[in-house]
Amino acid sequence: MTDNIIQIDHLYKSYGSVRAVQDISFCVKRGELFAFLGINGAGKSTTIHILCGQLAQDSGTVLIDGKDIAHDRKEILRTLGVVFQNSVLDAALTVRDNLKSRAALYGLSGKAFQARLDELKETLDFADLLDRPLVRLSGGQRRRIDIARALLSRPHILILDEPTTGLDPQTRKMLWGVVSRLRKEEGMTVFLTTHYMEEAADADYVVLIDAGKIVAKGTPLELKNSYAGDYVTLYHADEEKVRALGVPYERIRDALRLSLRNTEEATQLILSHPDLFRDYEITKGKLDDVFLAVTGKRLEERT
Repeated sequence: MTDNIIQIDHLYKSYGSVRAVQDISFCVKRGELFAFLGINGAGKSTTIHILCGQLAQDSGTVLIDGKDIAHDRKEILRTLGVVFQNSVLDAALTVRDNLKSRAALYGLSGKAFQARLDELKETLDFADLLDRPLVRLSGGQRRRIDIARALLSRPHILILDEPTTGLDPQTRKMLWGVVSRLRKEEGMTVFLTTHYMEEAADADYVVLIDAGKIVAKGTPLELKNSYAGDYVTLYHADEEKVRALGVPYERIRDALRLSLRNTEEATQLILSHPDLFRDYEITKGKLDDVFLAVTGKRLEERT
């Protein structure tokens, strides 16, 4: 059994003259949290739709747990749980009926369905919502049911497409607590797209896509070391002396923030000027900085 639960090689997909996905290759290891980042129109949704068997690629291969999506679609779909950016639940039905109809597609009914429903309503805290129609739920409540729907079949891979967009902090925290527990207890693999960099920062591996092409990939630490540099925030310092250092800096509230190429450069600067660096902190650049450095865009750009 290979360590890679998803393997994509030389994937292409076009819509007429629009090249949505251009020769992308990457793999996802079993049990990891994998982040796939890009602005809207970058090729993320096209890739996910191909992974889910909703769209056929023009060329290239997609293997999920060793099976080819082009030939073993039905078998593969049983191993996937998907939380789409836009809910696919029936707003007119109750929570119970929505989940019951979905479970039937997996052959889950009767006592087996009830047992799974009991597990999920406790895990996601929606016992009091079962007999409410979806149309009467808040955005956060509806998201819980989207996730329950995706987890009904105990999938090996959970695909989360912008799962927390528009959610309140409490619901976001609850969602990630559930995901973390499922990864730990069941070894679930999570494939994530998100605009929230603090979520992507916790990923085991990150792939950045822009205009249909992969432009960078690696662990969050590797990406930050390669593209973001370090910051030294210096408190109670003489700005004239900081200016004389000849490094870029900016004033932030009651401090000065210096931009350095890497930790080594920051360390050498501090050791060379101990009288100046008395009250300071070093922080690495964030994935936002990486994305901007690699693509020239901010991830929040959604057009």
